[in-house]
Amino acid sequence: MKNLIIIVISLFTIEVANASDGVYTFQNNSSAFEFRKIANNSFVVGEKLTYVIHYGFIDAGRATLEVEECDKKINGRKLVHAVGKGKSLGAFNWFFKVQDRYETYLDAEGMFPWMFIRRVHEGGYEISQDYTFYQHKKEVSDGKKKYDVPHNIQDMVSSYYYARTLDFSDAKIGDLFEFNTFMDGEIFPLKIKYLGKETIKIRKGKYRCIKFCPVVQTGRIFKTEEDLQVWISDDENKIPLLAKANILVGSIKMELTKHEGIKNPISKIK
Repeated sequence: MKNLIIIVISLFTIEVANASDGVYTFQNNSSAFEFRKIANNSFVVGEKLTYVIHYGFIDAGRATLEVEECDKKINGRKLVHAVGKGKSLGAFNWFFKVQDRYETYLDAEGMFPWMFIRRVHEGGYEISQDYTFYQHKKEVSDGKKKYDVPHNIQDMVSSYYYARTLDFSDAKIGDLFEFNTFMDGEIFPLKIKYLGKETIKIRKGKYRCIKFCPVVQTGRIFKTEEDLQVWISDDENKIPLLAKANILVGSIKMELTKHEGIKNPISKIK
Protein backbone atom coordinates (compact mmCIF):
# COMPACT_ATOMS: atom_id res chain seq x y z
CA MET A 1 0.00 0.00 0.00
CA LYS A 2 2.80 2.42 0.79
CA ASN A 3 3.89 2.35 -2.87
CA LEU A 4 0.61 4.02 -3.85
CA ILE A 5 0.17 6.25 -0.80
CA ILE A 6 3.16 8.42 -1.67
CA ILE A 7 1.99 11.00 0.74
CA VAL A 8 4.02 13.54 5.54
CA ILE A 9 5.29 16.40 9.56
CA SER A 10 5.45 16.96 13.20
CA LEU A 11 8.08 19.68 13.75
CA PHE A 12 11.55 18.28 14.11
CA THR A 13 14.92 19.54 15.27
CA ILE A 14 16.86 21.49 12.67
CA GLU A 15 19.75 23.95 12.85
CA VAL A 16 17.69 27.11 13.13
CA ALA A 17 17.55 30.33 15.10
CA ASN A 18 14.67 32.68 16.04
CA ALA A 19 12.22 29.76 15.86
CA SER A 20 9.94 31.18 18.54
CA ASP A 21 8.27 33.62 16.11
CA GLY A 22 7.80 31.05 13.35
CA VAL A 23 10.60 32.50 11.21
CA TYR A 24 13.39 30.01 10.52
CA THR A 25 16.87 31.07 9.42
CA PHE A 26 19.50 28.49 8.55
CA GLN A 27 22.88 29.15 10.13
CA ASN A 28 24.66 29.82 6.88
CA ASN A 29 23.48 32.77 4.81
CA SER A 30 21.67 31.75 1.62
CA SER A 31 20.72 35.25 0.49
CA ALA A 32 23.23 35.17 -2.40
CA PHE A 33 21.71 32.02 -3.85
CA GLU A 34 19.05 32.55 -6.51
CA PHE A 35 16.18 30.15 -6.03
CA ARG A 36 14.05 29.10 -8.99
CA LYS A 37 10.47 30.26 -9.44
CA ILE A 38 7.73 27.90 -10.60
CA ALA A 39 4.30 29.07 -11.73
CA ASN A 40 1.66 27.16 -9.78
CA ASN A 41 -1.83 27.22 -11.28
CA SER A 42 -2.81 23.78 -10.02
CA PHE A 43 -3.46 23.84 -6.26
CA VAL A 44 -4.12 26.21 -3.37
CA VAL A 45 -4.29 26.15 0.42
CA GLY A 46 -7.48 24.38 1.44
CA GLU A 47 -7.36 21.65 -1.17
CA LYS A 48 -8.15 18.21 0.23
CA LEU A 49 -8.27 15.01 -1.80
CA THR A 50 -9.64 11.73 -0.45
CA TYR A 51 -8.92 8.33 -1.98
CA VAL A 52 -9.98 4.76 -1.35
CA ILE A 53 -7.48 1.94 -1.93
CA HIS A 54 -8.78 -1.35 -3.29
CA TYR A 55 -6.91 -4.63 -2.97
CA GLY A 56 -8.65 -6.87 -5.46
CA PHE A 57 -12.37 -6.36 -4.74
CA ILE A 58 -11.86 -5.20 -1.15
CA ASP A 59 -11.71 -1.61 0.11
CA ALA A 60 -8.42 -1.98 1.96
CA GLY A 61 -7.52 1.59 2.92
CA ARG A 62 -8.14 5.31 2.73
CA ALA A 63 -5.70 8.10 1.93
CA THR A 64 -5.95 11.89 2.11
CA LEU A 65 -3.76 14.67 0.73
CA GLU A 66 -4.30 18.14 2.15
CA VAL A 67 -2.69 21.54 1.56
CA GLU A 68 -2.64 23.57 4.77
CA GLU A 69 -1.88 27.18 5.65
CA CYS A 70 1.63 27.75 7.04
CA ASP A 71 2.70 30.83 8.98
CA LYS A 72 6.33 29.70 9.27
CA LYS A 73 9.06 30.95 6.97
CA ILE A 74 12.58 29.79 6.13
CA ASN A 75 15.05 32.51 5.22
CA GLY A 76 12.07 34.79 4.73
CA ARG A 77 10.53 32.44 2.18
CA LYS A 78 6.85 31.51 2.32
CA LEU A 79 6.00 27.84 2.82
CA VAL A 80 3.13 25.53 1.94
CA HIS A 81 2.40 22.69 4.37
CA ALA A 82 1.18 19.50 2.68
CA VAL A 83 0.02 16.54 4.76
CA GLY A 84 -0.69 13.01 3.56
CA LYS A 85 -2.34 10.32 5.67
CA GLY A 86 -3.05 6.68 4.98
CA LYS A 87 -4.84 4.05 7.03
CA SER A 88 -6.20 0.55 6.59
CA LEU A 89 -9.91 -0.24 6.70
CA GLY A 90 -12.13 -3.04 7.99
CA ALA A 91 -10.76 -6.56 8.03
CA PHE A 92 -7.30 -5.37 6.94
CA ASN A 93 -6.82 -3.94 10.43
CA TRP A 94 -6.82 -7.45 11.86
CA PHE A 95 -3.77 -8.72 9.99
CA PHE A 96 -2.06 -5.65 8.49
CA LYS A 97 -2.96 -2.42 10.25
CA VAL A 98 -1.68 0.72 8.53
CA GLN A 99 -1.38 4.18 10.10
CA ASP A 100 0.89 6.43 8.01
CA ARG A 101 1.53 10.16 8.07
CA TYR A 102 3.70 12.14 5.68
CA GLU A 103 4.33 15.89 5.67
CA THR A 104 6.37 18.33 3.65
CA TYR A 105 7.10 22.03 4.01
CA LEU A 106 7.20 23.15 0.40
CA ASP A 107 8.73 26.39 -0.88
CA ALA A 108 5.76 28.36 -2.21
CA GLU A 109 7.73 29.88 -5.12
CA GLY A 110 10.28 27.21 -5.95
CA MET A 111 8.14 24.08 -5.44
CA PHE A 112 10.92 22.24 -3.59
CA PRO A 113 10.94 20.97 0.03
CA TRP A 114 12.71 22.45 3.05
CA MET A 115 11.55 19.89 5.60
CA PHE A 116 10.05 16.42 5.45
CA ILE A 117 8.72 14.00 8.09
CA ARG A 118 7.61 10.44 7.60
CA ARG A 119 5.85 8.33 10.24
CA VAL A 120 4.98 4.83 9.04
CA HIS A 121 3.21 2.10 11.00
CA GLU A 122 2.40 -0.89 8.78
CA GLY A 123 1.81 -4.17 10.57
CA GLY A 124 4.91 -4.56 12.73
CA TYR A 125 6.96 -2.36 10.39
CA GLU A 126 7.76 1.19 11.50
CA ILE A 127 9.69 4.08 9.94
CA SER A 128 10.47 7.46 11.48
CA GLN A 129 12.32 9.88 9.19
CA ASP A 130 13.08 13.58 9.63
CA TYR A 131 14.87 15.30 6.76
CA THR A 132 16.05 18.90 6.47
CA PHE A 133 16.70 20.11 2.92
CA TYR A 134 19.43 22.76 2.54
CA GLN A 135 18.56 23.51 -1.07
CA HIS A 136 21.09 26.36 -1.37
CA LYS A 137 23.91 24.07 -0.13
CA LYS A 138 22.81 20.97 -2.09
CA GLU A 139 22.55 18.98 1.15
CA VAL A 140 19.99 16.91 3.02
CA SER A 141 20.39 16.13 6.71
CA ASP A 142 18.63 13.51 8.84
CA GLY A 143 20.11 14.96 12.04
CA LYS A 144 22.96 12.46 12.09
CA LYS A 145 24.22 12.30 8.53
CA LYS A 146 24.42 14.74 5.64
CA TYR A 147 23.85 13.74 2.01
CA ASP A 148 25.02 15.49 -1.15
CA VAL A 149 22.10 16.14 -3.51
CA PRO A 150 21.43 18.23 -6.64
CA HIS A 151 19.59 21.55 -6.50
CA ASN A 152 15.80 21.37 -6.31
CA ILE A 153 15.75 17.79 -5.02
CA GLN A 154 12.24 16.62 -4.09
CA ASP A 155 10.87 14.42 -1.31
CA MET A 156 8.11 11.80 -1.56
CA VAL A 157 5.27 14.28 -1.13
CA SER A 158 6.70 17.40 -2.76
CA SER A 159 7.29 15.31 -5.91
CA TYR A 160 3.53 14.93 -6.26
CA TYR A 161 2.85 18.66 -5.98
CA TYR A 162 5.79 19.67 -8.18
CA ALA A 163 4.64 17.24 -10.90
CA ARG A 164 1.26 18.97 -10.95
CA THR A 165 2.95 22.23 -12.02
CA LEU A 166 4.53 20.66 -15.12
CA ASP A 167 3.23 21.63 -18.56
CA PHE A 168 1.96 18.62 -20.51
CA SER A 169 0.17 20.58 -23.23
CA ASP A 170 2.72 19.72 -25.93
CA ALA A 171 3.51 16.22 -24.68
CA LYS A 172 3.66 13.36 -27.17
CA ILE A 173 3.02 9.72 -26.38
CA GLY A 174 6.20 8.19 -25.02
CA ASP A 175 7.66 11.48 -23.74
CA LEU A 176 9.47 11.19 -20.40
CA PHE A 177 9.38 13.77 -17.62
CA GLU A 178 12.16 13.27 -15.08
CA PHE A 179 13.28 14.86 -11.80
CA ASN A 180 15.20 13.77 -8.72
CA THR A 181 13.65 12.57 -5.46
CA PHE A 182 15.37 11.89 -2.12
CA MET A 183 14.04 8.85 -0.28
CA ASP A 184 15.46 6.50 2.36
CA GLY A 185 18.87 8.17 2.22
CA GLU A 186 19.19 7.83 -1.56
CA ILE A 187 18.57 9.86 -4.70
CA PHE A 188 16.04 8.37 -7.09
CA PRO A 189 15.45 9.72 -10.62
CA LEU A 190 11.66 9.77 -10.88
CA LYS A 191 10.55 9.18 -14.46
CA ILE A 192 6.99 9.70 -15.70
CA LYS A 193 6.02 8.49 -19.17
CA TYR A 194 3.18 10.23 -21.02
CA LEU A 195 0.69 7.74 -22.51
CA GLY A 196 -1.91 10.07 -24.04
CA LYS A 197 -5.49 11.03 -23.20
CA GLU A 198 -8.42 8.86 -22.10
CA THR A 199 -11.89 9.19 -20.63
CA ILE A 200 -12.43 7.14 -17.49
CA LYS A 201 -15.31 6.41 -15.13
CA ILE A 202 -14.85 6.24 -11.37
CA ARG A 203 -17.27 6.42 -8.41
CA LYS A 204 -17.55 10.19 -8.72
CA GLY A 205 -18.42 10.08 -12.41
CA LYS A 206 -16.81 10.29 -15.85
CA TYR A 207 -13.71 12.43 -16.47
CA ARG A 208 -11.39 13.49 -19.26
CA CYS A 209 -7.88 12.43 -18.25
CA ILE A 210 -4.22 12.44 -19.15
CA LYS A 211 -2.63 9.04 -18.67
CA PHE A 212 0.87 8.46 -17.31
CA CYS A 213 3.09 5.60 -16.37
CA PRO A 214 5.56 6.28 -13.54
CA VAL A 215 8.52 4.07 -14.48
CA VAL A 216 8.91 1.76 -11.47
CA GLN A 217 11.70 -0.49 -10.23
CA THR A 218 11.11 -4.13 -11.07
CA GLY A 219 11.80 -7.09 -8.84
CA ARG A 220 10.48 -6.62 -5.30
CA ILE A 221 6.96 -5.32 -6.04
CA PHE A 222 6.46 -4.96 -9.80
CA LYS A 223 7.07 -7.34 -12.69
CA THR A 224 7.57 -4.69 -15.37
CA GLU A 225 8.46 -0.99 -15.43
CA GLU A 226 4.93 -0.08 -16.57
CA ASP A 227 2.92 -1.98 -13.94
CA LEU A 228 1.80 1.29 -12.34
CA GLN A 229 -0.48 3.61 -14.34
CA VAL A 230 -2.04 6.90 -13.27
CA TRP A 231 -4.88 8.99 -14.74
CA ILE A 232 -4.93 12.70 -13.86
CA SER A 233 -7.64 15.24 -14.62
CA ASP A 234 -7.18 16.92 -17.99
CA ASP A 235 -7.44 20.45 -16.60
CA GLU A 236 -5.34 22.99 -14.71
CA ASN A 237 -5.73 21.06 -11.42
CA LYS A 238 -3.96 17.94 -12.70
CA ILE A 239 -5.48 15.87 -9.89
CA PRO A 240 -4.76 12.12 -9.85
CA LEU A 241 -8.17 10.49 -10.24
CA LEU A 242 -7.19 6.86 -10.57
CA ALA A 243 -4.08 4.73 -10.12
CA LYS A 244 -3.77 1.03 -10.93
CA ALA A 245 -0.86 -1.21 -10.01
CA ASN A 246 -0.20 -4.81 -10.95
CA ILE A 247 2.05 -6.24 -8.25
CA LEU A 248 3.58 -9.66 -7.67
CA VAL A 249 0.78 -10.68 -5.28
CA GLY A 250 -2.26 -9.22 -7.00
CA SER A 251 -3.51 -5.78 -7.98
CA ILE A 252 -4.11 -2.47 -6.19
CA LYS A 253 -6.30 0.42 -7.28
CA MET A 254 -6.49 3.91 -5.77
CA GLU A 255 -9.55 5.99 -6.69
CA LEU A 256 -10.57 9.56 -5.88
CA THR A 257 -13.77 9.64 -3.83
CA LYS A 258 -13.90 13.29 -2.77
CA HIS A 259 -12.28 16.62 -3.59
CA GLU A 260 -12.54 19.88 -1.65
CA GLY A 261 -11.13 23.36 -2.19
CA ILE A 262 -9.69 22.76 -5.66
CA LYS A 263 -8.44 25.79 -7.55
CA ASN A 264 -9.97 25.26 -11.02
CA PRO A 265 -13.01 23.61 -12.62
CA ILE A 266 -12.43 19.87 -12.97
CA SER A 267 -12.70 17.91 -16.23
CA LYS A 268 -15.85 16.02 -15.30
CA ILE A 269 -18.17 15.05 -18.14
CA LYS A 270 -21.77 15.82 -17.23
